[in-house]
Amino acid sequence: MAEFYRKKKKVCQMCAGKSFDYKDVAVVSKYITEKGKIMPRRMTGACAKHQRHIAEQIKWARFMALIPFVKD
Repeated sequence: MAEFYRKKKKVCQMCAGKSFDYKDVAVVSKYITEKGKIMPRRMTGACAKHQRHIAEQIKWARFMALIPFVKD
């Protein structure tokens, strides 16, 4: 008999109280893949509102040359 396991729903870190700013390169890098792409919501666990905020902060960090646009 097949047993099904429910995956625990991820909690949005920003709704839980953590802040996210483009100047903190270590945190920004957590939301970027090895190739330099922005991770999707299903991987980050962020709500829609905060996923848009994450994308905006990553774009600002790229513009300010804190992180590269494309990783080699």
